[in-house]
Amino acid sequence: MAESRPAKKARARKILARLSKAYPDARTELHFTTPLDLLVATILSAQCTDERVNAVTADLFTRYRTAEDWAGIPLPTLERLIHSTGFFRAKARSLNGMARALVERHRGEVPKALEDLVDLPGVGRKTANVVLGNAFGIPALAVDTHVFRVSQRLGLARADDPEEIHDQLCEVVPRPRWTQASHLLILHGRRVCFARKPACPACPVRDLCPWPDKTRATPAPPPRRPASGRSS
Repeated sequence: MAESRPAKKARARKILARLSKAYPDARTELHFTTPLDLLVATILSAQCTDERVNAVTADLFTRYRTAEDWAGIPLPTLERLIHSTGFFRAKARSLNGMARALVERHRGEVPKALEDLVDLPGVGRKTANVVLGNAFGIPALAVDTHVFRVSQRLGLARADDPEEIHDQLCEVVPRPRWTQASHLLILHGRRVCFARKPACPACPVRDLCPWPDKTRATPAPPPRRPASGRSS
């Protein structure tokens, strides 16, 4: 029998409450000071760990503080600076185009409207929502690979398209909790609900999860008998 919308909303609230207790300090792990910092870091985080991005931006954010600064970096130089984040050529083009668009369209300031953010080169809905939720405090639900996987295992959304997953989650998660929900689902995916072999026995929401392929606890090996020997 299909779960009703009110029942799914109630279960979503319980899931978020438990995850909040499990991860009380859930927040973005990307380091930033300004909205522009976070926009740059989020673009760099595609197919890259937050740790690597933070290592790269630690120096960059002290040297390039404005959109004009980023727009003025020669493309070969920018590629070299971000090389270790992977896909550096595409990311360099995105950063350069994004910065130029900020200068030309928004006087160098990062806009606070979703439609303006996604109109920037290299900025999709997920990146825009990360910036809205974490830099501006505007409720926004960012769907990365972890949110995409975990939300479906938990039965909160079901689709092949991240955009549809986003819309379905927004229907069952209260709007004021959209940003926090993103952080909680991301951390849960990183620490427990792994892609290949999730740690279901240690999951704080195991009894609220309808996923049929839960992993089982590995039985402890039987105690070894002491070797018998003759005393000399």
